[in-house]
Amino acid sequence: MISFFALLREILKTILLWSALFVALVAAIDWMVRARRLSPFGPIARFFRRHVDPLLEPVERRVIRAGGLPASAPWWALAAIVVIGIVLLALLDFVGGLVADVMVGVSSGPGGLLRLLIVWIFTLLRIAILVRVIASWLPMGPFSPWVRWSFTLTEPILRPLRRVIPPFRQIDLTPLIAFFGLGILEGLVRDWLR
Repeated sequence: MISFFALLREILKTILLWSALFVALVAAIDWMVRARRLSPFGPIARFFRRHVDPLLEPVERRVIRAGGLPASAPWWALAAIVVIGIVLLALLDFVGGLVADVMVGVSSGPGGLLRLLIVWIFTLLRIAILVRVIASWLPMGPFSPWVRWSFTLTEPILRPLRRVIPPFRQIDLTPLIAFFGLGILEGLVRDWLR
């Protein structure tokens, strides 16, 4: 099963690399057409206006709404593919790690399952803290359906820490302290269960 995830990761990595290289080439040519580095009346420019520009139109609208230049739409499309590729690979690694953990936990008996459950609980809490921190950087409130779960899970941990640890120059350090504290506590609990 682990070899399946390794093979799937290599296939996905290869597909993402070649698609990113292809989009980079398309972005470079499209930028040259849009910036008038290539003749706007040549066959390459006509091909791009007819076939590539309609594909980039949704990206271009978002770039314009954000105050950017339409000529940078191909580069933003490339950045989106790179970010999506990184997220997909990280998600695949995460799922592969979960499957490996389950296989080890099941083969170790009830004690292994208990250790696995504890690892998952601490991992979920750390992920909730990361989601909460990232959400604080975005224009998103704590009652947004995307992040409400993270606030629900982390507030019982962070509220007592905030009473003890004051903000440092308008920066709340309690998520960072809680993140590392959870790692230390997880290690202590795992050692105690051995």
